[in-house]
Amino acid sequence: MANASVPSAYQQGLIDAVPDWLNKGDNAWQMISAALVGMQGMPGLVILYAGLVKKKWALNSAFMALFAFAAVMPCWVLWGYKMSFGHKLLPFWGKAGLAVSQDFLIAQAVLPSTNYKNITAATLLYPTATMVFFQYAFAAVTVILLAGSVLGRMSIKAWMAFVPLWITFSYSVGAFSVWGGGFLFQWGVMDYSGGYVVHLTSGAAGFTAAYWVGPRLREDREEFPPNNLLLALAGAGILWMGWTGFNGGDPFAANVDSSMAVLNTHICASTSLLVWTCWDVLFFKKPSVIGAIQGMITGLVCITPGAGLVQGWAALVMGIVSGTIPWYTMMVLSRKLPLLQKVDDTLGVLHTHAVAGILGGALTGLFAHPHLCSLFITIPNSRGSFYRGGGGVQFWKQLVAAGFIIGWNVVATSIILLAIKLVMPLRMSDEELKIGDDAAHGEEAYALIGQGQREYTQHARNNGAVPDEEPSV
Repeated sequence: MANASVPSAYQQGLIDAVPDWLNKGDNAWQMISAALVGMQGMPGLVILYAGLVKKKWALNSAFMALFAFAAVMPCWVLWGYKMSFGHKLLPFWGKAGLAVSQDFLIAQAVLPSTNYKNITAATLLYPTATMVFFQYAFAAVTVILLAGSVLGRMSIKAWMAFVPLWITFSYSVGAFSVWGGGFLFQWGVMDYSGGYVVHLTSGAAGFTAAYWVGPRLREDREEFPPNNLLLALAGAGILWMGWTGFNGGDPFAANVDSSMAVLNTHICASTSLLVWTCWDVLFFKKPSVIGAIQGMITGLVCITPGAGLVQGWAALVMGIVSGTIPWYTMMVLSRKLPLLQKVDDTLGVLHTHAVAGILGGALTGLFAHPHLCSLFITIPNSRGSFYRGGGGVQFWKQLVAAGFIIGWNVVATSIILLAIKLVMPLRMSDEELKIGDDAAHGEEAYALIGQGQREYTQHARNNGAVPDEEPSV
């Protein structure tokens, strides 16, 4: 029998796996938050997109989201994470580097903190591997949100080329500038959990991509009924509940600020959904399920820049605003402004993410409470313009930061897509667009005959996809 006073090798391994600086509660919450954010993309947005689009595009839309979720990971650990949260290369860009070595990943995570002028490093109470996974989920969700603007016509091959290029040359710039120690970070711009880095970025880039890819077929643009609203609601529900980790994980600890962020998130989302629904009933005489989903999303997006920085009453106000202004831009302005009519933004990502993200950033610049700001590790000396001593400085900083994020994404996304266009078409052929999923993947979302046996389309038969003898069911 082994001497009880001498730790076994297994016990020594356990001791090494739990260093003195590790806080198990913080580490567990951060990994749970990362998983919740990841579930927003897969399966949340995957099945939301699959349900919201026309039947012939259900599979293609889901696959675009699924591919992006997977494709971001190798980009992230091979160069993207350090470009976003590593050492400075330019004031708006970090140096690329590997995030796969054991020594790097098991070491204590480090996050920049700032007092406006002097930037120092703040250590977190869990390993860097946890932070890499958490931030990966945000990057993956951002590019999936962007996909909502180009569903129903973008070539899947062009999308496969676009995702790693966009993460490298667009997303990483916003992430480093606002979160990773770049010039907007040092300037004191507030973006608690990605109103700018995720939502304004995806909205601006998505609208730009929709412009370059071109519109859907006229028949699809004029008539694009969702093929499964119950499926869309399931995806929306995962998205909503996943936001608990999206905003609750950004204090980087299981603390008081995290609790405030979670509660404010759901206050704003619920209020926005109700307000959007009221506008639908007032003007269109019926509540819309799609409208309710849009209102939910705009509320979640709007609160994101200030989730742990504003008081509960401010979250209510932000919900009212986010259920009103994006509703107006989507339901009224989009039918009047020539540019919004010309650019075919399939799911209205410009309105639900870009407009709502700008609103959230601006309102955070007004309502961020000094005490709540002091609880957040990266902006300890900040306050909204609404409070004594705030002046109008923070509000204008927020607008300047929004301008930079929009400008960079318009330019970078345009260059990426024009470069891809030199090699391959950005959109499917008209014949493929008429057919949909079967042309793009040789598969369809639903078996509509018998007990699940496949009904081979004429397109599949013409291209030799049908076996000589179909298997019995």
